[in-house]
Amino acid sequence: MKVVLAQPRGFCAGVERAIEIVEMALEKFGPPIYVRHEIVHNPHVVKRLAEKGVIFVEETDEVPAGAVTIFSAHGVAEKIEQHAKQRGLTVIDATCPLVSKVHTEGQRYAKAGREIILIGHEAHPEIEGTLGRIPGVVHLISTVEDVKKLEIKDPDMLAYITQTTLSVDDTKGVIDALKARFPNIVGPATKDICYATQNRQGAVRNLAKHVDVVLVIGAHNSSNSNRLRERAQEEGIHAYLIEDASHLKPEWIKGAKTVGITAGASAPEDLIQDLIERLKQIEPVEEVSVLPGVQEDVHFRLPLALTKAQPRTAN
Repeated sequence: MKVVLAQPRGFCAGVERAIEIVEMALEKFGPPIYVRHEIVHNPHVVKRLAEKGVIFVEETDEVPAGAVTIFSAHGVAEKIEQHAKQRGLTVIDATCPLVSKVHTEGQRYAKAGREIILIGHEAHPEIEGTLGRIPGVVHLISTVEDVKKLEIKDPDMLAYITQTTLSVDDTKGVIDALKARFPNIVGPATKDICYATQNRQGAVRNLAKHVDVVLVIGAHNSSNSNRLRERAQEEGIHAYLIEDASHLKPEWIKGAKTVGITAGASAPEDLIQDLIERLKQIEPVEEVSVLPGVQEDVHFRLPLALTKAQPRTAN
């Protein structure tokens, strides 16, 4: 059996930045550090940070007054930020800069008096944060059918924005339907789509053309990981989303001469290496190769609230 890895795969710059923020905060302030929501959608990342002294909470009410608190990479609503300030929490914002860019775009459209169409998945933390950052009227939709049901005040004063974990392929049908129904709608340029989402989906499509089965490492609550599985399946082969090597079922790869592996943007590289070792236990692996693809060199600056913060002094 041969194993082929997608390129790119795994951590994106936004995830790397979020994890670095938490680890630097631990180093600077010492545990415990509180994080609202999972810092990124991966149970292994969350578990490893928890073992270092990070306490994950769902609401800022759960954080002791004055404690160091980090907002996850998905972003938070403005009311969450205000509540944290009222409670005197030391807040460090790990929101991905590309998510913040969507917030800014939405606010700009709203300021111009436009109703906003937000394309995304209901109940996803990024969507909850975005909805809580944009004033005025915001309509959340996911499908072409949703476009047909929209009730708009002024069709000539519309704009759309999208969830960052959705690629151009994910949103194309919905955007085309919006433009067909509302010809004067405006929206961000294609270049404003999250580079990591687009690159990983393009890579898994390419990977699926060269292998018999695709294994995607990622959490089941990870939007971008689920989309990777779907993109591979659209190429007409079996694809499975697993959290780690322990979830691999040998029957999935039975008879496969070539197995493809990729990982969601929140999945650590060591989980891929563990999966390769697990495959070797099931079948002899003749070769492990990496499919040529986009080489990413994106890096985001750390927030000033962290880099300029003074370390916690010992009592």
